[in-house]
Amino acid sequence: MDEAGDSGFEPTTYRSDDGLTLYARDYRGQGTTSGVPVVCLPGLTRNSRDFHQLALLLSRDPAVPRRVIALDYRGRGLSDRDLNKANYNVRVEAQDIISACRHFGIDRAVFIGTSRGGLILHFLAQITPELIAGIVLNDIGPKIEASGLKRIRDYLNTAAPPHDWRQAVAVLKACHSHYFTALRDRDWQEMAVAIYREIGGIPVADFDPAIAAQLQTIDFDTPLPDLWTQFAGMTPIPMLVVKGQHSDLLSRRTVEEMIERHPDITAVEAPGQGHAPLLHLQPALHAIRTFLVTTE
Repeated sequence: MDEAGDSGFEPTTYRSDDGLTLYARDYRGQGTTSGVPVVCLPGLTRNSRDFHQLALLLSRDPAVPRRVIALDYRGRGLSDRDLNKANYNVRVEAQDIISACRHFGIDRAVFIGTSRGGLILHFLAQITPELIAGIVLNDIGPKIEASGLKRIRDYLNTAAPPHDWRQAVAVLKACHSHYFTALRDRDWQEMAVAIYREIGGIPVADFDPAIAAQLQTIDFDTPLPDLWTQFAGMTPIPMLVVKGQHSDLLSRRTVEEMIERHPDITAVEAPGQGHAPLLHLQPALHAIRTFLVTTE
């Protein structure tokens, strides 16, 4: 993808505490922003491009244009790969997010965490709760369904690489169309651009393969650990949870329990979407805009 040919954001880099060069997109709309800024955290192997459409809409909102920062974690997108593969973990990535906020001069923000991003937020809220004005969890919670994680493991470690962009879209449709019945052709094309980066004329999955390989070490014969203890630390912070209607990673029962445990939480379901919903589609977009206004 040609960063120079894109619009609506300023590409920038910053340094992690251990010296990696990490990449982010800084969306400022027409230059004048108001309201609490938004920091977007992608999924396990995803990157800042996942949030492009949402970031454009929020940064150019005629009522309250906001600064939106979308991050590439280490090992993803245009950020450096880490030679120490053990550093691909939520605690190190939470510290990288703190470094990003320091770089951008952000002392308080609403954080939108998709999947892995939401897991990181469980720990970020423990480390620096004063940084977080509000939390949007996109199809993630303190309990993960093993069946969904198995599917992601198998897809990431067995999917054949596409030879061109047309095949990239076809691969995504073949793997995910059952869960994403609401998507149009343009949505699938945008998803392909978010997941793959063109290298030598060929779309290539834009992450360090070591990240997907970590899933192979999970023992699914034992129950997955939950994060209810960490979730309890998030209860003072306003929260919105978006659940994909067809998600196999976040169950309705878990969402119900989150509502029972959190005094200031709103939940919305994304119809015709699985894991993880595209947030610029309705009704998720309306729910996020409303949430942002109420967390000022």
